[in-house]
Amino acid sequence: MTTRDPRPIRRDSLTVGATVAAALQRADDLDARVRAPVVHSHAAIGFCTEGRARVALRGEWEVTRGDVLVVPPGEPHQTLARSQFVFWGAAFCVPCLVAMGAGALLAPLERVREGASPVVSLDPSRWAYVEGLFRELATLREGAAAAPEVLERSLLTLVLSEVEKVSRGARGEATQGASLAVETLRFIERNCLRRLSLDEVAAAVGRSPSHVTSALTRATGQGVNAWIVQGRMAEARRRLSHTDAKLDAVAAEVGYADVTHFIRMFRRHHGVTPAVWRQRERGASTTRGALSAAGLDDDVVGE
Repeated sequence: MTTRDPRPIRRDSLTVGATVAAALQRADDLDARVRAPVVHSHAAIGFCTEGRARVALRGEWEVTRGDVLVVPPGEPHQTLARSQFVFWGAAFCVPCLVAMGAGALLAPLERVREGASPVVSLDPSRWAYVEGLFRELATLREGAAAAPEVLERSLLTLVLSEVEKVSRGARGEATQGASLAVETLRFIERNCLRRLSLDEVAAAVGRSPSHVTSALTRATGQGVNAWIVQGRMAEARRRLSHTDAKLDAVAAEVGYADVTHFIRMFRRHHGVTPAVWRQRERGASTTRGALSAAGLDDDVVGE
């Protein structure tokens, strides 16, 4: 018998400067046992190429060959069982895509948030093509230089387009409205890169600040301000990695009018200043696997 801990474990582990990171994962067999659900601030998708897994995400789902699992940010999920499970996994930054004007790519995530099945089945004729897209994504960070953003975004666009084609008819689709936590996260993801307060977030979803904070913390393990900061830090890492913008410009672009405050917040979350992080990110060898570099080995179908 499996006993589930309802409190999600928060993992904010997409800390590289890439907009998207991908890798092939070979998961050991896992019997159902006591495990807590995982929540992370990035979005994740997994494409199964071998074996099977049973996952919990707003219900329980079987993931088998040719299936894609879609995990929106803030959604508690966990692996309940798996057998010879091999999958391509990708993690990507939602506020970063919004900042780049690519918010339309988020349709499959929003459909899951609205109640559709998080598992969709691709036509077998598309399996090799989709696996090829994941493979290309995985190779982008194998060199010493940062991958071109346009290439990252283009490949992610093609993957999500394949998911979008079949997600409208996904099994288990529901018509329920979004929960308060979902509405709050959606607003934060699209507005966290400007000056944004708890009061403004609460007003946008029509509830009191205390109600919003309680609902979001209960659902995801962290409150409004933490989600705002995580979105800002993700976009800051992207800009530090892919642009030569000065720190005061980066600070302003991610919602901080005071560059000193931005540097302090970045250091608090990463252990180093933005300048040191940029130097390390650009100079470090990235021959390691992209998801391993991001600390996401088990996060796509989190345990």
